[in-house]
Amino acid sequence: MHKIYFAFLAVSFFASCSNQNEQASSNSTTAAAKPDTGDKIIQITKVDDVDTAKKSIKAIATKNINGKHVSVYYHSPAVRGREIWGGLVPFDTPWVTGAHMATTLETDAPLQLDAASLPAGKYGLFTIPSEGEWTFIVNKNWQQHLTDEYDPKDDLIRIKIRPDTLDYTQQRLMWSIDQTGENRGELEFRWERLRLRLPIQIIN
Repeated sequence: MHKIYFAFLAVSFFASCSNQNEQASSNSTTAAAKPDTGDKIIQITKVDDVDTAKKSIKAIATKNINGKHVSVYYHSPAVRGREIWGGLVPFDTPWVTGAHMATTLETDAPLQLDAASLPAGKYGLFTIPSEGEWTFIVNKNWQQHLTDEYDPKDDLIRIKIRPDTLDYTQQRLMWSIDQTGENRGELEFRWERLRLRLPIQIIN
């Protein structure tokens, strides 16, 4: 009788341990599956008038134009009452047109930007801000920190663009891509009271 009783206790003990291990494993998997919100990529679509966070947000602009994907990956700082043009962002100097890592254009189809052609691939986007016309740059070196490794010899496209003035303050730096026709779209950049727009076309 004692042997049966102790055998029952042993089975119960091991069953309990097994259940606890399974539960711990399940909890561990759940915890590991939680997204890292600090590294989350978001799509900025609002003016964000009350956004005063100091952190530059990791962001994306993406569009499917007639079955082809065009995306811009960037880090988005906020105005936070600072003087942007000619202050935080110097004039007549190459700028990452975002923060931290180089802003990146990725396309799975050849593009025409304004009158220039660009093969499918991944590229760095830079600008040279000015009090008049800006220079929009597509550079083959997309994987770099700010402009630390920027070299104009790697520029594939340079386009002159005159910015528009917004009638509101865009607090968060924002890139967007809009479809304007069957194979056509528009790449747009907004920050503070300024906007740049560049027509793009999918080349079939």
